[in-house]
Amino acid sequence: METQADKSVVASLTQFRWESRVVVIFPDKDNARTARQENQLMADRPGVEERDVVVLKVAGDTVRPLFGAVEDLDAKALARDLAAPPAGEFMTFLVGKDGTVKLTIGEPISAAELFTIIDAMPMRSAEAARR
Repeated sequence: METQADKSVVASLTQFRWESRVVVIFPDKDNARTARQENQLMADRPGVEERDVVVLKVAGDTVRPLFGAVEDLDAKALARDLAAPPAGEFMTFLVGKDGTVKLTIGEPISAAELFTIIDAMPMRSAEAARR
C-alpha cells in the first residue's frame, strides 16, 4: 500500500475536484479481487456517501460508475493519468478532493480501512467539524 503516492493532479478526474473523493478500481483477470473490493465498498453505501466518494471501475475502454454521478470519462486517459497496472492486474486508487492520489493498493481494502484513511485527511476533518 502506498499513501500520498503522487502529488500531481489527476487531469482526467477534474470534474470531481473539490467536490468528491474518487475510488478507481482496475479489475483483475478473474474478477475475484475486484468483486471483493466492490462488495466491501458497496456494503457501506451510507459511509461512502457521507464521505463524498464516487466509485469507478475501469476495464479496457470503459469507465463504469459503481457509486455516484459521473459525466463522460475517458478510460484511456484515466489509466494513463493514474499509471494504471497492465490489463488484468488489480489495483485500487483513492483520489482526494484536491485531485491528487492519496492511496494506491494492489489488494482489496475494506470500507472501514478506507474510511480511516479518508477521515484522517485534513479536508475530511474540517467537513466533519462543520456537520
